[in-house]
Amino acid sequence: MTVPLVSVLLPVYNAEPYLGAALESILRQDHKRLEIIAIDDGSRDRSLEIMRRYQQADGRITIVSRENRGLIATLNEGLALAKGDLIARMDADDISYPSRLSRQVSSFVEQPELALCGTGIDTLLGDRIIRGTPNPIYQPASLRALSKFFTIFIHSTVVYNRHVIPQDMLSYDAHYVHAEDFDLFRRVTERYPAKMIDEALIAYRIHGNSVTNTHKRQMRRTHLAIVAENLEREGLCHNPGVLNDIGLALTPETIQQAAGCIRSLEERVSALPPQTRAGYEAGALNLFYFLYQLVSDERRPELTHAFLTQTDKWGLIRRRERYGLITGARAPWCSRLSLAATSRLDALSRYLRSVPAASVLPAEGMH
Repeated sequence: MTVPLVSVLLPVYNAEPYLGAALESILRQDHKRLEIIAIDDGSRDRSLEIMRRYQQADGRITIVSRENRGLIATLNEGLALAKGDLIARMDADDISYPSRLSRQVSSFVEQPELALCGTGIDTLLGDRIIRGTPNPIYQPASLRALSKFFTIFIHSTVVYNRHVIPQDMLSYDAHYVHAEDFDLFRRVTERYPAKMIDEALIAYRIHGNSVTNTHKRQMRRTHLAIVAENLEREGLCHNPGVLNDIGLALTPETIQQAAGCIRSLEERVSALPPQTRAGYEAGALNLFYFLYQLVSDERRPELTHAFLTQTDKWGLIRRRERYGLITGARAPWCSRLSLAATSRLDALSRYLRSVPAASVLPAEGMH
């Protein structure tokens, strides 16, 4: 069987601190038949210079450099340029482990009908790594069902099979800014098989300038708009539009309406056939946690208290959060102290679960 060509789509925008490590990790893949399409989206730092240096050493890199047009336009431009049988996404601040592409290619060889394949991740925080573990949400549930509720794969882990996905489907929709991957994944998995390799094959870097951090509010709004569309299409909530409302403004009224949507969703999911129910139950639980995080991030304990009470979900949050919120609903200053203490405990817990990045990554991956 012919070894498939993998096109690695790498959008780049002001990625100087991490770009070298990302490129090194792709060039050192076990799967050697690949091309890297690196698109410089109007960077103002030394990103283009770094790309050109690597291109001189390895002809598999193609560089496009032009004015800033944004991520979605850059991704679609890369898809149009790709020549590969398979198209892999890669972010300029992440690191692919050497066997990443070979493992994913093997999945497509074994299942030619497979359209989409993602992987698990390790989390890279500065010079420490938190090792990823299999996520139980993927075990009983279908990816098609889960894709209605959340972005089923980290974007930079994904490989697309262009022999299965129609050309007019394999593109990102500019209406879904900062959640374009969520939208594309739901459209693909609605019609074609997808697979999760629930093992960490990428180190996913968290830093202050990442898209996830800098556009969190807009990302959440678009995310909720997509979920609302999905629930309306499947008739799973009496008024899914309230999810758009809570994404725009957190008020006692929008919280009450969103809680009603959660209750309606759970009631309708409970009536689904047993063979499909598990995926939707897992998705509904994920939506609850998404909304809970959205509300709690506002640091207004009276609103979080109301959301948990109206959804009847106090038992699903951690005990120390529960105590702080119950007290904080009447004495906000006490809740603020509790939340600060919880944040410090969480940071300590992350550190204790992490290992030095040098013990996992090659030296190049540290920079």
